[in-house]
Amino acid sequence: MKKLIISLCCLFISADLFSQQWVRVNQLGYLPEDIKVAVYIASSGSAPSSFQVCEAVTDSVVFEGNSRVCGDASKWGFAAGARLDFSSLRKSGGYYVLCGNARSPVFPISAGCYDGSAEFLLKFMREQQCGYNPVADTLCHQNDGYIVDHPTRSGEKIDVRGGWHDAADYLQYVKTSATATYQMLFAYMEIADKSVFRDEYDDRGRRGANGIPDILDQAKWGLDWLDKMNPSDKVMFFQIADDRDHIKFTLPQDDRIDYGWGPGKGRPVYFLTGRPQGLGKYVNRTTGVSSTAGKFASAFALGARIFRNYDKSFADRILRKSEDAYKYAEEDLGNTQTCCLVSPYFYEEDNYADDLELASATDYSLSGDPYWLGKAEYWGELEHVSPWIVKDTARHYQSYPFINLGHYLIASSSDNKARRIFSGYMKKGLEMIRKRSEGDPFMNGLPYLWCSNNFLSAAVTQASLYYKITKDSTYMEMESALRDWLFGCNPWGTSMIVGYPQGAEDVPLHPQSGFLTFAHKLPYGGLVDGPVYKSIFDSRAGNSLHHADAYAPFNKGIAVYHDDSGDYASNEPTIDGTAGLCYYLASREEDGNRQKKDVYEKDGYGAVIRINPHVKNIYLVFTADSNFTGASRILRTLKRNRIKGSFFLTGNCLAMPEHAEIIRDIIRGGNYVGGHSGRHLLYATWGNRDSLIVPRSQIIEDIKYNASELLKFGITRDESEWFLPPYEYYNAASVNIIKDMGYKVINYTPGTATPADYTTPEMKHYRSSQELIDKLYSFEWREGLDGAVLLIHPGIDKRRTDKLYNRLDEVVRYLKRKGYVFKTLK
Repeated sequence: MKKLIISLCCLFISADLFSQQWVRVNQLGYLPEDIKVAVYIASSGSAPSSFQVCEAVTDSVVFEGNSRVCGDASKWGFAAGARLDFSSLRKSGGYYVLCGNARSPVFPISAGCYDGSAEFLLKFMREQQCGYNPVADTLCHQNDGYIVDHPTRSGEKIDVRGGWHDAADYLQYVKTSATATYQMLFAYMEIADKSVFRDEYDDRGRRGANGIPDILDQAKWGLDWLDKMNPSDKVMFFQIADDRDHIKFTLPQDDRIDYGWGPGKGRPVYFLTGRPQGLGKYVNRTTGVSSTAGKFASAFALGARIFRNYDKSFADRILRKSEDAYKYAEEDLGNTQTCCLVSPYFYEEDNYADDLELASATDYSLSGDPYWLGKAEYWGELEHVSPWIVKDTARHYQSYPFINLGHYLIASSSDNKARRIFSGYMKKGLEMIRKRSEGDPFMNGLPYLWCSNNFLSAAVTQASLYYKITKDSTYMEMESALRDWLFGCNPWGTSMIVGYPQGAEDVPLHPQSGFLTFAHKLPYGGLVDGPVYKSIFDSRAGNSLHHADAYAPFNKGIAVYHDDSGDYASNEPTIDGTAGLCYYLASREEDGNRQKKDVYEKDGYGAVIRINPHVKNIYLVFTADSNFTGASRILRTLKRNRIKGSFFLTGNCLAMPEHAEIIRDIIRGGNYVGGHSGRHLLYATWGNRDSLIVPRSQIIEDIKYNASELLKFGITRDESEWFLPPYEYYNAASVNIIKDMGYKVINYTPGTATPADYTTPEMKHYRSSQELIDKLYSFEWREGLDGAVLLIHPGIDKRRTDKLYNRLDEVVRYLKRKGYVFKTLK
């Protein structure tokens, strides 16, 4: 009995040690040249004086450093906190951090870790489309709408279909939509490396390229709606629907709210009067049109410049509207707030100088006309620093937009005096935030108001832009801390983007969303509102949780967060917050591209399918599990042609004694040998790659087993940096997990046909070797094989006697005559 009690006590002590200490990291990873800081937190005791970084596959220690103890961990309800700086570790790979008894999730250091991150945000923008929704592939709100609050036209029906739903509700605001539109246009304009922006969807958000980058397709979706909301000079509408929308939570196509014209028969379209507005007892505090007209002017001006090469007549029309909107904004100075009917909760924007500054600064940046620089400077001098930064607080959307991009446009001008003054204003705001972050282990000096992640997006973007124009590194650590917060280096250890990074240990999976609740579709890519002061949550959403608080141990500090579909205060994604991250994440991918040694073409899941596609090289690869019968024949062919190949072997294959000698011959011949999984796991269901069918932890352990079997043949982790997934079948989540372990993921080039050499005569899709060779040569003629990955299976079912590897020699000779050079991944 005594032994039992002692054993139980040891168990509880051990569990307590592990459960009360945590190390938080950026789950998306770090670029090699990044500032890299993990954060240690503990509910009791003090922070350890040192920490270690370990290689994820071998568990070997690759870095040791001293902890930087922080004095304000109590802010988050912890007894101890420390920053763990490993910035000098620049070697690409997969790692985890050890500090005390806490271990972080595995994460990559890689120049490609931000690849596709900005594009992922567009998934949410497409899901939010109104009028036609590509996620549901259906129409919604086709009767929008009826004019209200107009002196002579109230009740008149107009066509304002389109745009985006603002969040989990289906209201639509010019305020947030124009801001989101501008943010996406700004991202495209500002990023020099246009390869960051893909073209995989059409102008309605349906899969299929249309010759226009997807980020511009979404911006155009916004511009088209703004064009309808400003049909003529001084006629502006600023809102569709109101808080009667909240009466019933449903899918957009099932919205049947009755606003007075019958259930689902039309929604109110609010006319901009420039005076206090409201259809009931709750009246907003609107004082003018400038904040709305200024946003129209900015979005139209930038949109006109970018789209003049795609649709000149449209560009000319919105350019004229931009000019008219700016004039109107100056004629009726003041701010515009949104309208509500059921409850007194407005978007309480009460500043407008920043909107006029952005409009005039945009015109200056596009034209170089000193007149517009003078206008921009005038309005910019009225608001040196965004009020929410100065006050460290704000009412809901009181200081909006959250970032003043007008300051950046002026500070990046050719006028030296303007550059100095306005970069100084940017620095002043950043310094205020930095001072408030002192002592915080997470280095976050932002207010935890509703939509706190929008404030964070603004701050991290401003820090990045400030460095871009000044090269002043003062705020780079704070920038990295805010960036890392978004991806898991926060008290809760979770990302703040729904479903991203795919395959990561902790991401939002239960946001407030009609699509999730009623269609079981996750609103991928949406930036959730973010943590809020506990007092705000208790007063506004305190009884909203649908489940027990999974983050209870971390919700004992100044702010709380819940991955719960009931929490509309911290876990509801918004369009403007999401679009606001587009520039920053695109700039991270651009920076990563600069640090890459090779150029890769990747498939939609993130696997490399061509290497340096501008060079006439071919990479022959061979994958094997337990069947490896063709290996000797292949090896003789390679030797005869004086070329080398790349062999990807499972742990099963490597562990079989009958394969040992041929594997040694492959290695002695100078060929590349890498991993193909340990037990040949199937990561996702055939025909459905939406989710994993094996847990992250099992994939990680399987990869480690594969690596251990490779090591028995002397193949170290550094010598096997490429990994080809089992069955050549995977999804984005499994690819990201493999990347977290430090590998580059590769697969055959689609269209080359040779991977079908496994088919047997009784199969419906059987292809003979001659058919496969014909298809390969036809593909080469149409699209070329520059940088292609050409896969052949060495282990083929005995029922197939027509084995493609027996004809490898003629294929190699043919392609050599075409001028191709065969390369290995070694």
